[in-house]
Amino acid sequence: MKLELRFFASLREALGLSQESVTVPATVKTIAELREHLIERGNPWSEVLAEGKVLRCALNQHMVDAGTPLQDGAEVAFFPPVTGG
Repeated sequence: MKLELRFFASLREALGLSQESVTVPATVKTIAELREHLIERGNPWSEVLAEGKVLRCALNQHMVDAGTPLQDGAEVAFFPPVTGG
């Protein structure tokens, strides 16, 4: 499955990128599984997206929770709970 990832605010700064196109394995079916998949990349991913860190997520520009199913070609955005203007 192909996804367009977007990172905002402190996440963007920590990862050093604002967007990325990725292809994930068929086993990655939800936002939570995508996060786990990205954490497996190691640092800085494992630190920035670590379990226990509060992050907000959007799928195709709609706020979603971690159990939301992914869709091929979707845009997934990650950002901290509070972002500045």
